[in-house]
Amino acid sequence: MNGVRRARAGTSAGAPRRRVLVLRALGLGDLLAGVPALRGLRRAFPGDHVVLALSSALREAALTTGAVDEILPAEAPGRGVPDLAHWTGPPPDLAVDLHGNGPASRDALAALRPRRLLAFADGTPEWRADEHERQRWCRFLAAHGIPADPDDLRLPPPGTPSPAPGAVVVHPGAESAARRWPAGRYAAVARHLAAAGHRVVLTGGPREDALVAEVAERAGVPPSDRWPGGLSFARLSALVAHAALLISGDTGLSHLAVAHGTPSVTLFGPVPPRLWGPPPRHRHIALYKPGPPGDPHGETPDPCLLRIGTQEVVVAAGSLLPAPSPTRAAQRAPAPGTRARP
Repeated sequence: MNGVRRARAGTSAGAPRRRVLVLRALGLGDLLAGVPALRGLRRAFPGDHVVLALSSALREAALTTGAVDEILPAEAPGRGVPDLAHWTGPPPDLAVDLHGNGPASRDALAALRPRRLLAFADGTPEWRADEHERQRWCRFLAAHGIPADPDDLRLPPPGTPSPAPGAVVVHPGAESAARRWPAGRYAAVARHLAAAGHRVVLTGGPREDALVAEVAERAGVPPSDRWPGGLSFARLSALVAHAALLISGDTGLSHLAVAHGTPSVTLFGPVPPRLWGPPPRHRHIALYKPGPPGDPHGETPDPCLLRIGTQEVVVAAGSLLPAPSPTRAAQRAPAPGTRARP
């Protein structure tokens, strides 16, 4: 705990604010899985200036956590290690590598000559491949005298109103094809829930307009209930926070649902939920079919993911959803003889 005591001692009246640089230049899901560790650092260094290096596209999401003061724009193709040479001013007082366990991320921080550097690559503590992401980084900080709670992952309620309060949000996209359940299956689920009386809306990330359009056309979701990558983080966060349910693959939006306490059904494959899944609570269902290890960044849907059937998702969703009103069910029932296209 010496590191924590020194941090608090340095924040006495009149003392300059020291700068803590944290590297985690990955995606939205990675950011949200890292929130417990970031908050541990925030509590350990309450009066210092915490800077987080990550993509500028995630600036609003990062600041919403309340754990960081400033964003250093940083990203690299293929989830690589970014160059941090644009850091300005004196070297960081403390640099923390939450990016990975290899020498590349450690060396990117070391190049700034911080007074103190914490990195898995230095061997303390030992890296464990079969460990949940939230637990991993909290254990890492604890080994350096900085306590962090892996359950400290909730975000504050959004101040922006939801564009579709009470809707079922279906998010068919994912960063890689390996984690992308087929569009036709998402459409079948969406069609079933709409026929049961639930309002179903579709979201998509950058470059997923065609995917959202395909699912929408197959499921009969009107254009007014489609948001293919056009929502700001504030509106996307509000949509998820005030949704009745989120259905998605293992992607950033599933972590956002957990952060807001929104019920969710998450389809896993090839990565098992014990490594990246939601906390074991009744409002989150993680569907997974164990199998041989796969490539989470592969170019085709993983066989484990494809073993999850449409009816299994429908049943899981139904177990988390309240019964819709008879009026809404009648309004949203499909015309006789219609069905989702295969």
